[in-house]
Amino acid sequence: MNKSLKLVMVLTGTALLSGLILAALNIYTAPRIELNANKVLSEAVGYVMPAKKTCDVKVIDDVTFYIGKDDKGQIIGVAFVAEGDGFQSRLRILVGMDPVMSKILNIKILAQAETPGLGTKIENDPTNKTDALWFHKQFSDLPLGAAITVVKGKEPDKSQSQIQAITGATISSKAVVNIINAAIEKNRAIYI
Repeated sequence: MNKSLKLVMVLTGTALLSGLILAALNIYTAPRIELNANKVLSEAVGYVMPAKKTCDVKVIDDVTFYIGKDDKGQIIGVAFVAEGDGFQSRLRILVGMDPVMSKILNIKILAQAETPGLGTKIENDPTNKTDALWFHKQFSDLPLGAAITVVKGKEPDKSQSQIQAITGATISSKAVVNIINAAIEKNRAIYI
């Protein structure tokens, strides 16, 4: 057997063995990953609609709505996942709104891989010693008279649906706002 044939056989065997190991690991870990993702989503729904006692799930036009109800069965809020491109990654944001979608109750970043130390501040800002969650807390009880806008270098006016950009991460800040604005516009038409 010549040297080239041996090399091809060794590489083929290594590739097959690696593929089998990866397939086995995927079969083993996939259910656990899905279970963890569902747990994270459930906790996030509780975060964006803190007053809810129960939550119904309703799918309309391939959009999943999480409908929060109080102890009397009255709808107190609706949440949905908004997705879009950030500066460097795909962003997944859970948006909680009042029942008529005129006010954001809260948001929660579900997935992001933005620039470490800059864009990641959309989720948690360790440089802000008073409140590391300041960015997404700006969306709490935010009225939506118009689309949300981003301001830089001045205090945002909540009554005008303004959000303060993160210094050094303006693109990530604007991406969050654009994703939420697009999702609200689309989902209002579907849900209401």
